[in-house]
Amino acid sequence: MPILQHKRRGRLPRIEVVDLFCGIGGLSYGMKQKGLEILAGFDVDDTCKFAYETNNNARFFFENVVNVTPDKIKSLYSKKSVRVLAGCAPCQPFSSYAFKNKNKDSEKYDLLYEFLRLVKGVKPDIVTMENVPSIAAFKLKPVLKDFVDGLSKEGYFVKYKVVYCPDYGIPQTRKRLVLLASKLGEIDLIPPTNKKENYVTVLDTIGMLPELKAGESSVSDPLHRCSALTEINLKRVQATPYGGGWKDWPIELQLDCHKKEKGRSFGSVYGRMRWDRPAPTMTTQCTGLGNGRFAHPEQDRAISAREAALFQTFPIGYKFFADEENVSLTKASRYIGNAVPPVLGEVIAESIKLHIRTH
Repeated sequence: MPILQHKRRGRLPRIEVVDLFCGIGGLSYGMKQKGLEILAGFDVDDTCKFAYETNNNARFFFENVVNVTPDKIKSLYSKKSVRVLAGCAPCQPFSSYAFKNKNKDSEKYDLLYEFLRLVKGVKPDIVTMENVPSIAAFKLKPVLKDFVDGLSKEGYFVKYKVVYCPDYGIPQTRKRLVLLASKLGEIDLIPPTNKKENYVTVLDTIGMLPELKAGESSVSDPLHRCSALTEINLKRVQATPYGGGWKDWPIELQLDCHKKEKGRSFGSVYGRMRWDRPAPTMTTQCTGLGNGRFAHPEQDRAISAREAALFQTFPIGYKFFADEENVSLTKASRYIGNAVPPVLGEVIAESIKLHIRTH
């Protein structure tokens, strides 16, 4: 193995990464920040090309993973490197919503099997996969079990766990299943870096940004823009106290669905964040007031795309669009909500580096 050639303490071999389902490159960027060499990303959304290539200095392949061959991926790696194959298959089919809507995203169920097919053909040294925790309990197919069993049969040591993002300095209550597998030996994530008393909060993350009114954009930062509100929704957010939600509104502002027994369980929609806590999980609709607890702690508006990006740990300098003066809020929200937080990519990279030093 090439690792054995690098016995000097602290020195690592070249670690090269190919990123499947790469999106705009959150995972790749985080790994790149920790010194891993990002070679390429593959995705079916060609609009991600600019952000991926610009921020990661790597090639973007507009290609469905179903059509990607092992030989194509193998040709990207250099000979004397530790090869990492990363894949964060779309999580929508494994979400709790999908359990109730079994035909939604049904064509995506098998993408993890396609990832396994490529692992078998490429035979990388290390594999990493990130997804929603509910994939472990997915009812239609034993997708995760089949993936783990397939890796084990190929000689990989496999470990996965559910990560609570605030434990690693990510300022949102996101939970993700992270899997690591290695041909070299036992592998695991590094220990958490934060405890409850020093979680990164909403205030830490967005407290420095200029104030906005609903529908406004910052003159100095085109991504710091927020959705316009209808007159009724403006009244609703004005009636929402700090940390509160729709249950605090007068009855005439409440939606009909909230008055029904089933609707009362959705207590977070139209809610305000709190300064002293991490933000809720960022979704592809996180800049919409009625899609979760996405109202600003004090200002009468939903969070901006910039605020969502910061909660996802994208740095201010990350380039999402070639033309940032004409930002699509819908597209920005989709990019950001679908992304792996770059800091989680850093955690995975540090785990891989420690593993290589150990073995």
